[in-house]
Amino acid sequence: MTANLSATFIRFFESEKAGGVVLICCTILSLLLANSTLGPAYLGFWHREVAGLSVELWVNDLLMAIFFLFVGLELERELYSGELSDLRNALLPILAAVGGIALPAALHAAFNAGTPTQGGAGIPMATDIAFALGVLALLGSRIPASLKIFLTALAVMDDLGAIVVIAVFYTAHVSLPYLAGALAVFALLLLCNRVLRVMKLLPYLAGGALMWFLMLKSGVHATIAGVLLAFAIPFSHKSEDHESPSHRLEHWLHRPVAFLILPVFALANTGIVIPADWQQGLLSENSLGIMAGLVLGKPLGIFLLSWLAVTVGWCRLPADLGWRHVLGAGMLGGIGFTMSIFITNLAFPGQADAITASKIAILLASLVAGALGFVWLRGAAR
Repeated sequence: MTANLSATFIRFFESEKAGGVVLICCTILSLLLANSTLGPAYLGFWHREVAGLSVELWVNDLLMAIFFLFVGLELERELYSGELSDLRNALLPILAAVGGIALPAALHAAFNAGTPTQGGAGIPMATDIAFALGVLALLGSRIPASLKIFLTALAVMDDLGAIVVIAVFYTAHVSLPYLAGALAVFALLLLCNRVLRVMKLLPYLAGGALMWFLMLKSGVHATIAGVLLAFAIPFSHKSEDHESPSHRLEHWLHRPVAFLILPVFALANTGIVIPADWQQGLLSENSLGIMAGLVLGKPLGIFLLSWLAVTVGWCRLPADLGWRHVLGAGMLGGIGFTMSIFITNLAFPGQADAITASKIAILLASLVAGALGFVWLRGAAR
């Protein structure tokens, strides 16, 4: 795994660093407003209906589709010309992500099997890439460059896993005609890319908007359209190719995603009215499963499967990376936040109490995981 960082990667890493700070500020602001005298008006704004959907649903269905488009573009770059383009280099973060997905889900299932909250097993599976890289950025040059690449590739694969989980397990009812229409638009966009060699962005964005609408109507979560659109847009293998539509769109989306979409998502979804008995909620099977999955399952799953893969010779550890760094990266992987909250809304539709308890557990577990990862990696740097 090379330690050379491309200009695209450096821009991405720096934007995530600043974006993480903005996310923290928005989360604190949202919590304060929700629990103040302005709380009813603040929460009422997000529940206000606009064109048939609440403002909160517009954020979660439309703005997050743009976020998933951005994630898809990152994943495409990593697969075609980045760290994941070479199987031997890619195998370590891929297997680490598998461990970081499987063990947290298994821990949640162990607490919740046979209960009404067993559907929340996907909540502790995801890593918030903005917060994880933001914490890592605070350590600066004290950490190996390859750790930044490892954690980024791990988080991107983690997000891919979350996308698959959302598509497969959190889709209740499917309208086949609308789904067929969305897939037909996707096929048409692929035709424009691979056969007609259309290099203008506008046709892809217009097709993506139509695909989003059809996916929304199909019952499959509309954010999946963002990922499909990313892989339909022409991609160039040349680094810093400004003629590449994929490169241009990813570059344009960096700042809006980091400084608008994710902060608005945080404002819309962390307006939690803290109940008087919130501590008791942390002792529920669901909350314990979420916290155990993020704080324990993530680092153990990432570390153990990485160690196994290197031990049996499937892949190798970069020269400047030690096992203490891998464990620290696993701790930062326990920062679920954005993706975990997103999956919570899908796992418990209409169950306000379960959603509130889950969000409190996510916030506390993410805070603990981030603090542990920072302290551990700072000590490892010495």
